Amino acid sequence: MASHIDAIGLAMLHALAAQKSAREVWWIQAARDGAERPFTAEVAGLLAALPNAHAHVFLSRPRPDDVYDSAGHLSGAVLRTLGLPSDAEAYVCGPAAFQTVVLAALTEAGVPAGRVHTEIFGAQPGLTPGISAKPGRPPHAPEGATGDGPAVSFVRSDLTVPWPSGCASLLDLAEACDVPARWSCRSGVCHTCETGLLSGAVDYTAEPVDPPADGAVLICSARPTGPVVLDL
Repeated sequence: MASHIDAIGLAMLHALAAQKSAREVWWIQAARDGAERPFTAEVAGLLAALPNAHAHVFLSRPRPDDVYDSAGHLSGAVLRTLGLPSDAEAYVCGPAAFQTVVLAALTEAGVPAGRVHTEIFGAQPGLTPGISAKPGRPPHAPEGATGDGPAVSFVRSDLTVPWPSGCASLLDLAEACDVPARWSCRSGVCHTCETGLLSGAVDYTAEPVDPPADGAVLICSARPTGPVVLDL
């Protein structure tokens, strides 16, 4: 496992420890320094309960009192020295750029790309066909008067704003807030904009030809009917 720490990775360790699993487990973590390694004691205790567990910690800017195995960024050169099993299943959590680097490093270390599973930590990159990407800007409240509608939470972007009454869709609001979003047709047909609806309910300006999956919403043609939490 190569990871920024996340709830899913921690849950996997708990499950393996509860099963008293004898499988070979690798916990590989990359962080800037020790302050950015939450749950360190909990992880150490879980690994100690597994008879065939190994750990390796990369810190890119370690402090004098930090405990770690390698200084610098996670790299294929170091991973090759660890003896990772070639039939390993790797689970990677982190931002998109980090995942790209780790996938290359794991492949270089002998783990087939098909055995690497990823989970985005933070917002996904936007997808806007035919339109040049705008310079990156942190998500923010939309310009103009504050809305008076229900709360719309973009959970990956750590932003909650009230729904503006004149807004056409959740996609329009995301764009007004510079929240990275994915879209193509903007008419509820292609499903490129399909996004996890973590809580709340919506209605559609035009009923989708093909409804989204359970627990998802087509943000290009949806408006909230009450407070909503989106996986954006």
